[in-house]
Amino acid sequence: MFILLPPSEGKATSGEGPALDTGTLTLPELTGARERVAAALTDLCSGPEDTAREVLGLSVTQTDALKRNLDLATAPTLRAADLYTGVLYDRLGLPGLLAEHGRAVRDRVLVFSGLWGVVGPDDRLPPYRLSMGVKLPPLGALGAYWRRAMTGPLGELTRDHLLVDCRSAAYAAAFRPTGEAAERTVAVRVLREREVGGQTRRSVVSHMAKATRGDIARSLVSEGVGARTPEELVEALRDLGHTAELPPAAKPGTARTMDVVVRD
Repeated sequence: MFILLPPSEGKATSGEGPALDTGTLTLPELTGARERVAAALTDLCSGPEDTAREVLGLSVTQTDALKRNLDLATAPTLRAADLYTGVLYDRLGLPGLLAEHGRAVRDRVLVFSGLWGVVGPDDRLPPYRLSMGVKLPPLGALGAYWRRAMTGPLGELTRDHLLVDCRSAAYAAAFRPTGEAAERTVAVRVLREREVGGQTRRSVVSHMAKATRGDIARSLVSEGVGARTPEELVEALRDLGHTAELPPAAKPGTARTMDVVVRD
């Protein structure tokens, strides 16, 4: 099983480790693609600040992120597990999971990144700011760029494994399993259930979804869940106390959507 995660907009701003070595990152086949994105980002951030902020979707108060992007090659690094913060990662607790379940975390967790494509929890990275939804000159939309670069190598890495997809739409665009691989992919959707006027209603949630996906990923790793099919995944999560449902696939050769229901 592989758990596919988005990064977080919030990140640690400093590290203590050696400078970046792109050849040591997960899937070294992506080294060239990573270096092209890093070079394009450096070029952008070396130019007019207003232009760089507009392209990257940053406010004036986030201008310090441009400096971090300029220091990619020399800045001290830290593990991806320590770099990414925010609601999902607070609930997931990757540093603690690595300490207690190191091999399971390393073997199962993949984090997608607008700058690096995909990384593992132990990969050492410098602080940076680049979302997957950015159109980065001259490379264009990063989702499409990374999909071209990653489909082969990442498809091979995840071959025959169940994929638990906790990514947001922008990061899902960077890797879209097809055919038999899609049938082994389960996208996690979080629904909020509450009573309104004496009726039970459900709605898709966003902020709460991050926390719930973090809880789901933590449960799967810490409890050593070894599901190989979507049905086994749902059964395991129910056994762990989650309310999980698996609607039928829309059509053959497409990913399943697993609903995780949270109640007020």
